[in-house]
Amino acid sequence: MIPRRPYLLRAMHEWMTDNAFTPHVVVDAAVPGVDVPQQFVSDGKIVLNVSLSATHGLAMGNEALSFNARFGGQPQHVHVPMTAVLGIYARETGQGMLFSDEDGPDGPPTPEGPSSGPDGTHPSPEGGDDRRAHLKVVK
Repeated sequence: MIPRRPYLLRAMHEWMTDNAFTPHVVVDAAVPGVDVPQQFVSDGKIVLNVSLSATHGLAMGNEALSFNARFGGQPQHVHVPMTAVLGIYARETGQGMLFSDEDGPDGPPTPEGPSSGPDGTHPSPEGGDDRRAHLKVVK
């Protein structure tokens, strides 16, 4: 069966863009094949602004997310395998979706409340192995 993650990612990105929100993706930078600016990786993760105005050549295929963007004024190509995308959320509201480790037939995780950290811009997953989403349900 084809994984749902790329379809859900594209749908959430479109919804956020249509509502004039700024979509951000949370990426596990340790996954093989991830090509992101390492100086911006924190605790093995990086949050990327994937708005149409922040990226050039944004492609969200079934296998990977890729685009060109500037980081610290320097142009860089970004490539993220879909398995490394942990979630997507709107910077302004924290609404979005976290993806489970396995995109199995039982369905995506159920969001439960806001996800932004103390500064309101980055998700703050709980410590330990409990990585349940803390996002608001998008209806």
